Amino acid sequence: MPVLIGYGQVTQREINPDVEPVDLMAQAARAAADARVLESVDSIRVVNLLSWRYRDPGLLVAERIGATGAATRYTGIGGNVPQTLVNQACRDIQAGRNAVVLITGAETWRTRTRLRANGVKPDWTRQDESVPVPPGAQDAVPMASPADERIGLDRPVFVYPMFEQALRIAAGEEPDEHRRRIGELWARFSAVAAANPHAWSTEALSAEQIWRPGPDNRMISWPYTKLMNSNNMVDQGAALILTSVQKATELGVPGERWVFPYAGTDAHDTYAIGERAEFFTSPAIRIAGRRALELAGFGIDDMALVDLYSCFPCAVQVAANELGLPTDDPQRPLTVTGGLTFAGGPWNNYVTHSIATMAERLTAEPGRLGLISANGGYLTKHSFGVYGTEPPPHEFRWEDVQNEVDRQPARTCVVQWSGIGTVETWTTPFNREGKPEKAFLAVRTPDDARALAVLHEDVAATVRDDIAGAKVRVHDDGTAVLV
Repeated sequence: MPVLIGYGQVTQREINPDVEPVDLMAQAARAAADARVLESVDSIRVVNLLSWRYRDPGLLVAERIGATGAATRYTGIGGNVPQTLVNQACRDIQAGRNAVVLITGAETWRTRTRLRANGVKPDWTRQDESVPVPPGAQDAVPMASPADERIGLDRPVFVYPMFEQALRIAAGEEPDEHRRRIGELWARFSAVAAANPHAWSTEALSAEQIWRPGPDNRMISWPYTKLMNSNNMVDQGAALILTSVQKATELGVPGERWVFPYAGTDAHDTYAIGERAEFFTSPAIRIAGRRALELAGFGIDDMALVDLYSCFPCAVQVAANELGLPTDDPQRPLTVTGGLTFAGGPWNNYVTHSIATMAERLTAEPGRLGLISANGGYLTKHSFGVYGTEPPPHEFRWEDVQNEVDRQPARTCVVQWSGIGTVETWTTPFNREGKPEKAFLAVRTPDDARALAVLHEDVAATVRDDIAGAKVRVHDDGTAVLV
C-alpha cells in the first residue's frame, strides 16, 4: 500500500544568485525526510521547470541528497503534472516497480529575472551532451490551435479571462457585481495564504484591493487585474516522498507523518479551446473529480480540506461548479495554500506545494480527508487525488476516465470564417500604461459553431459596455468590428 511519508517546502525570499533550482529541490527534499530516507530513494521524478535548462535535473538532485543510483524522469509541461506523478508513483509502488519515489520541482524565476534585468547570466550547472535526457522530458501537448494562433490568442492571461467572462454571462451577473464577487473569492484565498508559513505573500488583502485597478495593481486583461493572475515571480521548491507501508516501517518513519493517497484520476478536456462546448464548464473536471471520489469511497461533502487549482479565479469557479462545492463556505475554503496568486505560482510546480501543505494539514488534524485538483494548459489537463491519514480499506485506485470525457459534446470551431455573428465571450488586454490594446472575441456563428476573432477598433467599448450578445462582423483574416 503506497503512503506519503515526506513533504517539504522552501521559499527563498531574498535574491541569491548562488542558489539554482536543483539546490532548492535538494533543500525541499531534506526538509521532507532525513538522510537515511533520502539515500533509499530509487526514483527521482522532476516537474518541468523554466528558470534554467538542465538535461537531467533529477541526476543533480540525486547527487545532492545521496540517492546513488536512483532512476530519473523529467516531465513535460503542465500544472497537472505533480498530481499525475503522485498517481503514477502510487501505481509503481503498489506494483513493486519502485520502493521509494521522490517527486520534486523548483523555480528560481524571481532571481533569474532580476539577474537578467541587470545583464547578469547566473553561473548555474550546465550538463553536457553526454548526459542522456531522461524519459518523459519530450512529452508535450500544443497549447494553441491554428484558430488561436492566427489571431495571437496564445497565452493564459488572454484565454482565462475569456472563461471568466463566460462564467459571468452564464450567471446573468452585471460586470461590476461580478468583479466584486471574484474579488471577494480571491480575498478569501489571500487570507489563507497569510496564515500559510510557506506562502509567498504574507499580507491578507481586501476584496477591493484585489479587484480595483491601481498603480500597484494594473489591469492585465479585462476583467482581471494583476492580483487576479498567477504570481510566477517567486523562488520556491517542494518535494514529496512516497513509499510502501512496509518500507516506511522499515525506515522507521513515524506513523503520525503518514498520509495515504486513496485514489486518483486523470483526464483532459478538448485541447483546442475553440472546440469546447462551453467556456464556463469542464467535462473533464466533472467526470474525473467525481470518479476520484467514487474510487476513494467518499463524497464531496466528506472532504474537509480542498485545494482547487487556482491560477485564475475562473479555474476555481469552474471546478467548484463541476464538483458541487460552494465558493463562499467559511468553514471550507477552496484552498489550503492560498493559491497561485498569493501562495506562489512556480510555473508547473504549484501542486507539489499544495499536496505538501495538504499533508501538513491532514497530519495536524488526523481523521480528516482532503481533495487536490491540478490543472494544466487552458483549463485543459486535469488530475485529482484524495488523501487521508487513516489506512484505506482498499488498495490505491486510479483510473483514466478519458473515454467518458471524449463522449461529451464538443463544438465546431471554424478556423477561417467571415460573416456576422454574436459575441459569446471576450477579453481586452491592457498595456503597461493602462490602455486597452485590442479585444479577443469568441463569436457564435449563425449555425451555432464558433469563430475566434480579434477586434482593433472601438476597443474602449469592450470595457465600457457589456457586449455579450452584441453583433460583430468577422473578416476572413480573423479581424472583427462591432456592428
